[in-house]
Amino acid sequence: MTDRSASVTSLFSDAGKGAGGKSGTRNYLAVISSVNCSASVAKAMCHRFDQTLLRDYPNIDGVVPFVHGTGCGMEYKGPAHQMLNRVLGGIAKHPNIGGYLLVGLGCEQGSIGYLMEDQRLVQIGGPNGGINGGAGNGRPVVLSMQDEGGTQKTLEKGVRHLAEMLPRVNDVRRESIPASEIILGTNCGGSDGNSGVTANPALGFASDLIVACGGTSILAETDEIYGAEHLLTRRAVSREVADKLLARIEWWKWYSGIFGGQMDNNPSLGNKEGGLTTILEKSLGAVAKGGSTALVDVYEYAEQVTAKGFVVMDTPGLDPVSVTGIVAGGANVVVFTTGRGSCYGCKPTPSIKVATNTPMYERMVDDMDIDAGRILAGKSIEDVGREIFEEILAVASGKKTKSEMHGIGEEEFQPWILGPVM
Repeated sequence: MTDRSASVTSLFSDAGKGAGGKSGTRNYLAVISSVNCSASVAKAMCHRFDQTLLRDYPNIDGVVPFVHGTGCGMEYKGPAHQMLNRVLGGIAKHPNIGGYLLVGLGCEQGSIGYLMEDQRLVQIGGPNGGINGGAGNGRPVVLSMQDEGGTQKTLEKGVRHLAEMLPRVNDVRRESIPASEIILGTNCGGSDGNSGVTANPALGFASDLIVACGGTSILAETDEIYGAEHLLTRRAVSREVADKLLARIEWWKWYSGIFGGQMDNNPSLGNKEGGLTTILEKSLGAVAKGGSTALVDVYEYAEQVTAKGFVVMDTPGLDPVSVTGIVAGGANVVVFTTGRGSCYGCKPTPSIKVATNTPMYERMVDDMDIDAGRILAGKSIEDVGREIFEEILAVASGKKTKSEMHGIGEEEFQPWILGPVM
């Protein structure tokens, strides 16, 4: 058996501490929309701050809007509302967010007041010292379009607040810290018949190295665990943890059933064209991303991940929605494996793309970061896994991924919309 803890590089260059003392790998200023009705204003605020204007703030990676298609038409404090709150609160508290403001319409069901209370975003006299607020007391800046007098007045006031935040957010400096601070999110999309043979097991090896360093690795996409869950429950540290995973599987059977769906009919048309035929085949490959270490906990969608070691988060298989939950849960680096060629990015967290086969890697080299297809030509899973691990450290230390070079990652923010829209 290979000793996956041997010769492990243990440091990366950290961009600073986020809320709760978590370590970041990037440093963004965010505008978070509470409801779709304020999405256009949030985008307009951010687009005022292009790279030309940000040249004087080299420690800021960008000013990013986090907008979505919901925030109203849901039960107040119901499951959909709580899920959205976890996503928005998770972004606000994310270690890669150096400062933020909240913008809403004013009459939405997903009220900003309840969001701040529920997610503890109000920190009177708190440790943030006003970096997220401007009032010096840690209270976030909150703008309501109805209270401010409409679109243009809200836009101009928001731009002024963001301009005031820039110097303070720019004060963040990198320092070397242990790789135990890494929270790795793993995901696969556009999978093919090579995924379970090359990229996914290589990522599993890298996941084990992160855990060996004392860090955290998150496996998600519950509907793509289905059929292979026994491989995870037998690794659970307790019956309670195993039962948490099985409960999520049962919930998925019920949830898909009420819409006429079937859990065993998951492979997409692209998956099938790539050589996958059944959900069992797909799931056996997907769980390989989780490596071989003990399963220490199971989390709800976008729940804050606090455990060290290998964990599962309940997310759907749809890539943008899945990764949004992982990132909101605290992942500061994502590794995304793909066989068909996904061009995915996910601000504020860098996304490393790993190709399962060399022909696709060469065809889409502008979007792919690592070629795991070399395993088919004789390179070992361990060697490629260690390369992925070293790339994780390099990207955490500031190296840009291909998706970051293209500026991808704003539109991909997609919270899970659960249940009826009323």
